[in-house]
Amino acid sequence: MDHQARKRFGQNFLQDRMVIDRIVEDIAPQEGELIAEIGPGLGALTLPLLAYRPNLHVVEIDRDLAAYWRSKQLPNLTVNEMDALRFDFAALASPAGQLRVVGNLPYNISSPLLFHLHSQIAHIRDQHFMLQREVVDRMVATAGNSDFSRLSVMLQASYAMTRLQDVPPAAFDPAPKVWSAVVRMVPLTTPVVDATLWPSFAKIVALAFSQRRKMLRGVLKPYAAQLEQVGIAGTLRAEDVTVVQYAELARLI
Repeated sequence: MDHQARKRFGQNFLQDRMVIDRIVEDIAPQEGELIAEIGPGLGALTLPLLAYRPNLHVVEIDRDLAAYWRSKQLPNLTVNEMDALRFDFAALASPAGQLRVVGNLPYNISSPLLFHLHSQIAHIRDQHFMLQREVVDRMVATAGNSDFSRLSVMLQASYAMTRLQDVPPAAFDPAPKVWSAVVRMVPLTTPVVDATLWPSFAKIVALAFSQRRKMLRGVLKPYAAQLEQVGIAGTLRAEDVTVVQYAELARLI
């Protein structure tokens, strides 16, 4: 298909066969599995995945690409023409916990999309995504690392994450200006934070990282007593506190 990549959709089409083969190998699709692919593009992952005969749903916002995939009338392929940020992934999964989600995510909406999927985590078995490398750096960073961020804490409270491979710009057409990386995300059997605690947890983490260069005794001044109770020194900064400590702090608050 002759398709011009559209900047407004963050389109960079993966074309390196070795990278593609390794991603598919890491996903390890099986016949009959339920898989949702975000942004099939020109089919770099779509066609190799279909070779394993899963029940594949693609979510594509570009109407020309959506029409292209509908016109192919491929077995086991369902085309959903809409914005992935508005797509109801949970509606696909019955019973819950069976949906696998994959994709080369547009860099301009990667964080909002990760949080959108998190809201439907009960229906998801695992996720394999290509993202901007610096985003993956933040996702997998541990406390005390300069890359440890609000994104790190919020995702690690619910997922076990594994960095699988780094991907150079030359693997895409057009080539982006940055490196990419592939990450596996598996929902934790027992999340660090349960659903009832999540709003408090999200609030305290957002507040802590709102001024990440400042000591917590200033940023979280209203919660000085709770900081002391969970053993968090007021001289620490947001990036020095573990996911478990943030959860304990949220429980007290």
